[in-house]
Amino acid sequence: MHGFINIHKPPGLTSFDVIRQLKKKLPRRSKLGHLGTLDPMAEGVLPVAAGNATRLIKYIEDDNKEYIGSGILGATSDTQDAWGNITYTKEITSVQQQVLQQVLKQFTGVIWQIPPMYSAVHHQGQRLYELARQGMEVERKPRQITIEDIELLGIDHTGNLPEITLKIKCSKGTYIRTLIHDIGQSLGTGAYLSSLVRTRAGVFQLQEAVALQEIMEAADMTEHLLPKDYPLMHIAAYALSPEKALHIKQGRSIKCEEFTENKMVRLCLHHELVAIARYEAEFGILKPETVLT
Repeated sequence: MHGFINIHKPPGLTSFDVIRQLKKKLPRRSKLGHLGTLDPMAEGVLPVAAGNATRLIKYIEDDNKEYIGSGILGATSDTQDAWGNITYTKEITSVQQQVLQQVLKQFTGVIWQIPPMYSAVHHQGQRLYELARQGMEVERKPRQITIEDIELLGIDHTGNLPEITLKIKCSKGTYIRTLIHDIGQSLGTGAYLSSLVRTRAGVFQLQEAVALQEIMEAADMTEHLLPKDYPLMHIAAYALSPEKALHIKQGRSIKCEEFTENKMVRLCLHHELVAIARYEAEFGILKPETVLT
């Protein structure tokens, strides 16, 4: 089985838990890999590569992601989300929309973000969450991220503390729980993430995702399989003849005059992806870089 599966991950599972469950449905030694980790508390889009499609992950442009996240104001969490130890910081019954909108503008564009202690970032050979579980906190270097847009979807005042809901378009590597935490710091109220749904990861959309349970109950998982080049449509395509396909499968370059500049190219035989090649304009050849056998 080779291709991609757009999975709707439920809350309560790690991304690796999803992979572990899928492997129960596949032959031993089947290769699987997910594109972009989701926290256990979060749900939503989790693209998974299967078989030789795992070799294509490096070509996928999945930098842009979209989330709908909610945050409780007036409290903080040691994990920056609802699953941590909550500390109530300020008695607050309401928040002015105008004030909130001004703060959100401060977090739009290219910003710096410090990864949370409860994260998979490495520090001297250990994951930060491993150190955090030992009660340790270490200095983390800020990382540059891009918040393309933050849309305020609503403010709920019905609970003991206000809850804001945001639609966030951001770059790869953004921690939404940290973003919510930092927004709370700027408001002077504190805040923690109360719920999170990833609605898009690159070309993978939530409305097209399949529930993990549905996949596990399917008689044939291939009915939910997307083509190997589904997330690679940004790469130019070239149709191979059977003879040229044989050369490519043998790792040999082929002559080509269809392109005018150096670029990556999808090589297909009868609409089936055979390889990813680099076009070398100086020599007029397609040189295979990743051949799918």
